[in-house]
Amino acid sequence: MSKLNRRDFLKVSAAAGASAVLASCGTPATEAPAAMPDLTSGATIPMEELIAAAKAEGQLTTIALPHDWANYGEIIETFKAKYGLTVNELNPDAGSSDELEAIRANKESKGPQAPDVIDIGVGHTVTAMKDGLLAKYKLSTFDTVAMKDPDGYWWAEYYGALAFEVIQGSVDELPQDWEDLLKPIYKNKVAMAGDVLKSNQSVQTVFAAGLSRYGKAPTTDEEAVEAAALGLQFWKEMVDAGNFLPVIADQGKIAAGETPITMEWDYLALANRDALAGNPALDIIVPKTGVIAGPYAGGISAYAPHPYAARLWWEFVMSDEGQLLYLEGYAHPIRFNDMAARGVIPADLAAKLPPAEAYANAFFPQVSMLTAVFTHITENWRSVVYGE
Repeated sequence: MSKLNRRDFLKVSAAAGASAVLASCGTPATEAPAAMPDLTSGATIPMEELIAAAKAEGQLTTIALPHDWANYGEIIETFKAKYGLTVNELNPDAGSSDELEAIRANKESKGPQAPDVIDIGVGHTVTAMKDGLLAKYKLSTFDTVAMKDPDGYWWAEYYGALAFEVIQGSVDELPQDWEDLLKPIYKNKVAMAGDVLKSNQSVQTVFAAGLSRYGKAPTTDEEAVEAAALGLQFWKEMVDAGNFLPVIADQGKIAAGETPITMEWDYLALANRDALAGNPALDIIVPKTGVIAGPYAGGISAYAPHPYAARLWWEFVMSDEGQLLYLEGYAHPIRFNDMAARGVIPADLAAKLPPAEAYANAFFPQVSMLTAVFTHITENWRSVVYGE
């Protein structure tokens, strides 16, 4: 089976369950403990009890976790090997909105199309909580997570910054900032890695261009929307100039030279650089302005068929071991500062990231800002950018 890619977002279809990838390894469910741990309080479950309960369930269902995104392939395989659970991987191409829809659509179902856990853009957590789609749980590492819901309904897992991914030799000069992309030399050369109407990454691409023009970090939702409006205007100018390629860039298109410049999270761009191994060679550039840090949030479905396996998954992912696996995939683990202070980050992993000064002015939007920005950009993308 060919590897799917979340960056090639295709809307989840009714047949999504039929294409779920069922892991071949894993052990059958074991006998449940006499008394299963409480789930209602959201309190941390001791690992010995949690592991036993998860093994009794025998399976975890994930969604929207492509193996080449933030090193999720290795994270999933390590989890399976460590705990002996089967992992049912639903549509890796899904976007954040569709992850939430998968929960809604399967509230009454405990079947294979019902996800246990989700990985969504932080801005989508507002909708998830408003609609009652998440279960609360206080991770054992909860106090060291820098960005989270105080009651444990969600937590940031990792973050990246948007970068320019440029095929070497495809342009006469490397763009250093957003406004550079409007130059005539980049005609038919600039692509995004997702669909603006569905992809958090692409919405943030529009927002980042607007932040560059706004010239300061927004302090209110209203200011964030002002910056988002400038971002829409920027991409209108990109379309008018003929510089924007309206295709979804993925590793295959980059390898074929079809998308000379791609706007993408830095961890994905750096992973592409490694995977392509010079065929073609890539330059990864963090722009001088409009540097936006985009956290992704993890959560547990309030209707999870395997609620203990879901909690065990997040205990693993948010542990030092799991966070270092993100770092191996160039994603910035959200617990980086805590781990660095304790000296548990290998120097060779830290050295793989771009220079720290490139992120010195990175802007971390508040969740309410991201919600307002997502709404403004998705509702106005077609009318402002294409005049429809």
